Amino acid sequence: MEHKIDFAVGGQAVIEGVMMRSPNFTATAVRKKNGEIKIQDKPFKSITAKYKLLKIPFVRGVINLFEMMVVGMHSINFSAQEYAEDFEDKVNGEAREGGMDQKAEEKSSKILDTLTFAFSIVFSLALAIFLFKFIPLAITEYLRGKFPYIANHYIAFNAVDGVIRIAIFLLYIFTLSIFKSFRRIFEYHGAEHKSIFTYEKNLPLIPANAKIQSRFHPRCGTSFIVIVFLISIAIYTFVPRNPIFWMNLTQRIFVLPLIAGVGYEILKWSAKRMDNSFVKILIAPGLWTQRITTKEPDDAQLEVALNALQKTLELEEHSYSPA
Repeated sequence: MEHKIDFAVGGQAVIEGVMMRSPNFTATAVRKKNGEIKIQDKPFKSITAKYKLLKIPFVRGVINLFEMMVVGMHSINFSAQEYAEDFEDKVNGEAREGGMDQKAEEKSSKILDTLTFAFSIVFSLALAIFLFKFIPLAITEYLRGKFPYIANHYIAFNAVDGVIRIAIFLLYIFTLSIFKSFRRIFEYHGAEHKSIFTYEKNLPLIPANAKIQSRFHPRCGTSFIVIVFLISIAIYTFVPRNPIFWMNLTQRIFVLPLIAGVGYEILKWSAKRMDNSFVKILIAPGLWTQRITTKEPDDAQLEVALNALQKTLELEEHSYSPA
């Protein structure tokens, strides 16, 4: 299928699959145990498209981050359900009879899914704050008591805090990459990037074309995280330090939306200036980090990612076609 590049496409690796997002749709493709590729597609419209006021710089980045977290969680839950289904006993369905029981079960399942989704969001946020806010700040406060230079120079204090945060992040993703299940997710992450590059170069969406593309993409979420970590060092310097640890931590959490907004604008700006020498230096740390968070995919994984991408493009094409 021929395609014309007139909008950006993003994505995310999930369990045995890939989610792709276009301006109006998302499509999550997963590989079943029997080799079948199952796709779930949903309409998606950012609230920034509905309310122009929310599209202003910095604000749009915070909204985009929240929306992608929600969309990503839905896609991960879908992939997890499909993965679990492959290992379930097929006898369960034969034991049920009657429409009322089926309806009651579906209602209970929806309630459980909603509760699980809400818990996943809360747990993910709590874990991120603990790993990348609480622990770095606690270690830095400890070092502040041991080294007068850190205590007397707030820029040094924030630099140490930032370096510790980045070190924990690198250790975290490196540890995940050791496990086979996470390594496969990183391979699908590579497949996502290669598929998007194939689309951006206006090539036919087939594994042979995707295979030769780079697995390192400048608009990747990994690059965004690294940029946010680096920006936070500078921004926190302008936030007065509170002598009470918990108050200091709370202040830094409240500044996170501003940091995310600035990071989004830098990532968006840099993606359009890839040939600029300064931009190449700016995005280099994020691309280096992708050497951990992406791995080379095989043809079967590329096929899954391309199916998800193809589905969003088809949906977009049909949505713009005259009725």
